[in-house]
Amino acid sequence: MSQRGRASRGRAIQQQRAGTSQEQQLPHAQPSTSGGAIRRPGHSAAQASAVTGGRGQIQRVGEKGDSAVGQIGRGLEKMGIQPGCSGDAGAVGGPPVTLSGRGATRGKRILPADIFVTKPSHIENKKGNSGNRIELQTNYFKLLKSTDWAIHQYRVDFAPEEDRTAVRKGLLKLHHKNIGAYIFDGTVMYTSRRLPDQMTFTSTRQSDEQHITITVRLVGDMLVGDIHYIQFFNIIMRKCYEFLELKLIGRNYFDPANKILLPEHKLELWPGYVTSIRQHEHDVLMCAEITNKVMRLDTLVDILNACYQEDRERYRENFANTVIGTVVLTHYNNNTYRIEDVDFSTTPSSSFALRNGDKITYLEYYKKKYAIVIKNPKQPMLVTKSKTRDRQAAEAERVYLVPELCRATGLTDSMRDNYKLMSSLATHTRLNPSSRIGKLISFNKRLLNTPKIVQEFSEWNLELDKELLTIPARVLVPEQLRFGGEAYIKSVNGDWTREMQNKRCLIAQQLREWVLIITERDQHALQKFIDTLIKVSKGVSFRVEPPKVQTIRDDRPGTYSETLERILSKNIPQLVFCVVSNNRSDRYSAIKKKCCVDRPVPSQVCLFKTMTHKNVMSIATKIAIQMNCKLGGAPWSVDIPLDGLMIVGFDVCHDTTVKTKDFGAMVASLDKRMTRYFSAVNAHGNGDELSNDLSQNICKAAQAYYMTNRVLPSSIVIYRDGVGEGQIPQVMEREVVQIRKSLDTLYGAPDKYKMAFIIVTKRLNTRFFHRNDNPPAGTVVDDVITSPIKYDFFIVSQKVRQGTITPTSYSVIFDNLNLDADKIQRMSYKLTHMYFNCSNTVRVPAPCHYAHKLAFLVSRFIHRAPDSQLQNTLYFL
Repeated sequence: MSQRGRASRGRAIQQQRAGTSQEQQLPHAQPSTSGGAIRRPGHSAAQASAVTGGRGQIQRVGEKGDSAVGQIGRGLEKMGIQPGCSGDAGAVGGPPVTLSGRGATRGKRILPADIFVTKPSHIENKKGNSGNRIELQTNYFKLLKSTDWAIHQYRVDFAPEEDRTAVRKGLLKLHHKNIGAYIFDGTVMYTSRRLPDQMTFTSTRQSDEQHITITVRLVGDMLVGDIHYIQFFNIIMRKCYEFLELKLIGRNYFDPANKILLPEHKLELWPGYVTSIRQHEHDVLMCAEITNKVMRLDTLVDILNACYQEDRERYRENFANTVIGTVVLTHYNNNTYRIEDVDFSTTPSSSFALRNGDKITYLEYYKKKYAIVIKNPKQPMLVTKSKTRDRQAAEAERVYLVPELCRATGLTDSMRDNYKLMSSLATHTRLNPSSRIGKLISFNKRLLNTPKIVQEFSEWNLELDKELLTIPARVLVPEQLRFGGEAYIKSVNGDWTREMQNKRCLIAQQLREWVLIITERDQHALQKFIDTLIKVSKGVSFRVEPPKVQTIRDDRPGTYSETLERILSKNIPQLVFCVVSNNRSDRYSAIKKKCCVDRPVPSQVCLFKTMTHKNVMSIATKIAIQMNCKLGGAPWSVDIPLDGLMIVGFDVCHDTTVKTKDFGAMVASLDKRMTRYFSAVNAHGNGDELSNDLSQNICKAAQAYYMTNRVLPSSIVIYRDGVGEGQIPQVMEREVVQIRKSLDTLYGAPDKYKMAFIIVTKRLNTRFFHRNDNPPAGTVVDDVITSPIKYDFFIVSQKVRQGTITPTSYSVIFDNLNLDADKIQRMSYKLTHMYFNCSNTVRVPAPCHYAHKLAFLVSRFIHRAPDSQLQNTLYFL
C-alpha cells in the first residue's frame, strides 16, 4: 500500500459478475483518489443555489433568451404543443413548451425544465399496432387537479451560515405568519402570495442561543408553462415526505419507523419511496416506486476495532482497504458520504480553523455544534469530499469525518457472497407484483389520509388519484428461432431452454487444436469433464477434438501468465481453456490480458467447481455453445426481413483502476442473420462517457460489413446504452452529428444510407402489472406514460420468476429509416433473442448487450484495448 502525504491509502474492493455467462466475472481493485484543501468536519454545506432555481430571474415563454425548438414543433403542434419559435430541424432543445388542451387532454399540459425535444419532426404517430391488446396497471398516479396560478420564488440566506437543512427550515418556520403558505427546500422558498422584494427576519437557534439573520429575496415568478413549474410539484412532494416523518438519506426518503431488523446479520433495512412528477402524453403523472436502504448496525470505529483484533500489524492497511469507496451515513445530519481516504495522523483531538480563523478541535466542534461527545479521541479521521455544489471551484474541498459517528451503508463483497444474508434481504426487497401494488396503494393512502398533507394539497389546489393508472399495451407474438438442419422453435415467454436441448447449432465450427491448463491438484477430475464436453458438443454439431493438457504446479496469476506465454509464443492454438480454483480477479485479469492483448487468442475460463457440478451435462452444453461462438459459430438466428441492415450496440463502463478513465465498446452485426460481429474498444479520458471514436468505429464496422457482403449496409441502427437523461443533448450534438459526418464521407452522400439512433435505458422506476402479476414477455407500451417530446416506448422482453420485472425504455432521437413505429418496436424485441450466452431473451438488443459485456471485460480486467486480431469474433463472451 502506497503512502501519499500523510494519508494512508487503500483500495476499495468492488465485485461485479456478469449475468448469464459461464465465465466467471471476477472482482477487481479500485484505488482511492483524493485532493483539495482540508475543510472542516463533515456536515452538509449550504447549497450555492436551489435545486430548482436561485440562478437569477426566470424567463417565461416568449421572453428573450428562448432558443429554437425548430421544425420539430410542427410535428408536436398536432399534439397541442406550441414550440415557441421556428428554426432548423436540428436546432432542438431550448424553451419551455406549453401544451394546450386538445382531444383527450384536460386543461393545459406543462413540460418540465430544461426541455430538449428529441422526437424527430416527421414522426406523427409513434404507436405500433401488432400483437394482442391488453390492459396493464403501472406505478403511476394521475394528478386530477393541479395549481394553475402564479408561484413566486424567493432566495433565503442565513447569517451566520447554517448548514443543516432541518434547522434552516425550523428557523424560517418561526415567521410563517408573516409569510403565509409556502414551500421551502432549505435554500429557495415558493409562495402563492406576493411578498416584498426583500425581507429580513431574526431567529434564535436553540442549540446555542445564536441569533440568526434571515434574508428573503425575490428571485422570480413562475406561471403555468414556465420551465420550473412541474418541479415545484416535486418540491411539494418532498415536503409531504417530512409530514410522513421520513428521513432524507442521500437523494431519497426512507422510513426508519418501519425498518426491518436483521440482527443475525447486524443489518437494518429501511423502506423508502422514490417519486417523480412529470408531464406525460396526456396528463401530469406521479411515478412512485418502492426502494430500500441497507443500514449496517456497526459504525466504522467498530470495523476499525475488528481490523485491529484480526491483525495488529496490518490493521491500518486492512481498515483502509475495507472502508475506502464505501458510502457512510452520519446520523447527526442524515447525510451520506463516499469515503475517499483514511488519515491516521489526524484524530478528533486535532485542531482545525473555522471560517472566521478561530482554532477548534473536532471534539469541541461536535460537542458545541451537535451536542455530541466523542468517546474515542484517538481514532483516525475519514476523508471525503465536500458536497458543496460550486461548479466554479477548481477542486472539491476535503471533509473530515469521525468513524465513531459514521454508519456503513450498503453491502460488502463478503456480504454479497453470503447466501443466507442475501436470501434474507431478498424476501423483503424482491417484491412480487402483488406485494408491490399493495405497498404502493398503502403509500398513496398515507398521502391522502395524513391531515397535514391533505391541508398542503388543498392549499396548492392539488388532487392525487387514489388508484394506480391503467394503460393500454400490446403483447407481440412469440418469435421463431432458426437452428441448424432447418429446425425452428418458438420462444414462449422468451425462453427456449428446453426446446433447444436436441437442436444443432445454426453455424458450427470445428475445434481441433486447443490447450487446456489446469493445476496438478485438480487434474484428477479433468477427463470426465472432457468426455462430457466432447459428447455434448457432438449433439450440437460442434466437433471437438481432445485438448492438449498442460498442468501447472500452483494457481498463482503469474503461473498462468508464464504458462500461457510459453505456449502461445511457439504456436497459437484455436482456443485456450483455463480451469481455475476460485474467482480471484487478479488471476482472471492475468489470463485475459495475456489472451486478449499480448498473445491474441480466444480463451475460456472455467471454475473447477463448475466443471465438477452435478448438472455438468447442462453446463457443458452451454460451455460448448460459448466456445463455438468464440470461434465464429452461432447457435440460432431470428428472422429480420430488412435487407442491408447493420445493427450497432454501444456501451461505456468505468475503469476500476483509473477513476477518470472509461472504456467505450462498440459491437456491430455483419450479416443478415446477426451471427457475425465486428467489435472495437476505445478509452475515454477525463471521465467522459461520450465517445469521440464511435463515428470512426462505425465506419470501420461498415467497411467490415462490405468485406463480408461486398456491399455497404444500406440501413444502420445504433442502440446506445449508458446515457443519462441530462446527457442526451450532448449525445445528439457530439455522437450523432459526428456519425453522420463520417458516414457521409464514407458513402459519398447522405442519401446513400439510412440511420436510426436509439437510446436504451435499463435503470427505470417504471413498473408494469398484469392481473397482479408480471406482464408476459413481448409486452410493448407506447402511450399514456411516454413523453410528448420523445419518440419513445417500453418493452418487457423477459419473464422473471421472482420479483417485479423492470421494462426497458427505448428513445429514438434520430431516424430517417422510413420504418413505422411498429417495425422498430418489433425489431428491438427480436434482437433481445440474439444474445448467445443464454437460451432466453435479455433486457436489451443483443449487440447492445455484447457491447456491455466487452466494455465490462476491458474496464474491470484488461484496462487496455484488446488486439484487433480478435475484432471479428465474439471472444468476450
